[in-house]
Amino acid sequence: MVDPAPHRTWTATYAAWSDELPGWLDPTVVAATIDQPVAWGGREHRIDRRYAVLDTSRLQQSLDLTGAEIHADRVTTLTPHTATLASGAELRAERVIDARGLARSPARAEQTAYGIVVEDERCAGFPPLFMDWRLDNGAPAHAPRSFLYAVPLGGGAMLLEETCLAGRPALDQRTLAERLHYRLRARGIDVDGRERIERVRFTVTGATPGRARFGAAGGFIHQATGYSVAAALTAADAVAAGGSPAPVSARLVHGLREAGLRALLRLAPEDLPVFFDAFFELPDHLQHAYLSGRSDASGTAAAMRALFLRLPGRLRWQITTATLRLPVDERARRDSSMMG
Repeated sequence: MVDPAPHRTWTATYAAWSDELPGWLDPTVVAATIDQPVAWGGREHRIDRRYAVLDTSRLQQSLDLTGAEIHADRVTTLTPHTATLASGAELRAERVIDARGLARSPARAEQTAYGIVVEDERCAGFPPLFMDWRLDNGAPAHAPRSFLYAVPLGGGAMLLEETCLAGRPALDQRTLAERLHYRLRARGIDVDGRERIERVRFTVTGATPGRARFGAAGGFIHQATGYSVAAALTAADAVAAGGSPAPVSARLVHGLREAGLRALLRLAPEDLPVFFDAFFELPDHLQHAYLSGRSDASGTAAAMRALFLRLPGRLRWQITTATLRLPVDERARRDSSMMG
């Protein structure tokens, strides 16, 4: 394994649907669960699926590297059987896997978020939220949208986070912080500036799934949610056994979700709650197919078709042009809800 800082402490918050986590994962890495997380577009939806928030420290400790040959260095060049390091060393192996993630680029959409960790007693009665698109964050009605994500972390704390789902460019940290503070004040939660802060920024597009790529580089990031941890954990066994992390079905799903993200980036701000209201009214099995897994191409396509049929006609046209990459009249187009 080559990593510039192999022993650095992980600090991000990770979560997954409970049914996505592999059976071999130490159950103590789950810090908290939500039986029915809530989503808001223009109205409330209860998702009948357990959601797990992970203890980041325990997760890192549970993924034991004992027996692995570790190089604290950076890869500069890869071939199917060699890795050249910044130090000049060359490593040889039967198989080389690229797990270096995705480089930032103005041409690639990113997800950004700004969050604070608050003690439970300060947000008593505040429900866990998978996403809340209501416009009580101080943003103008026609400004690019962001949503509130609120989950328990265990140990008497809760993460409250304002998130730009995807943007090209994405909303900056200052804007997200201002919106979060405004929203929390509107909901009766005082922020005193002493809270632990979590900042998020990562690329969600530009991956090329393939046998020699893993993680973000291999298209594991779900373009519509930004999630990737469960996908990586689930794929680990197949890769360790010599299999491919990107079978044909996974490449098809990746392409379908790329099309879905293009559609989101095309929508106007006021249309985004309409889109998510329609999505969370889909049957559970179609929601699951789109939100989880990397290989159910037929289920993903069925979910997209069902969602399309639920949307009003004006949104269907926008989604069609985005999915098929048809040109649009930029003079008539307002700022995208997703900063596209």
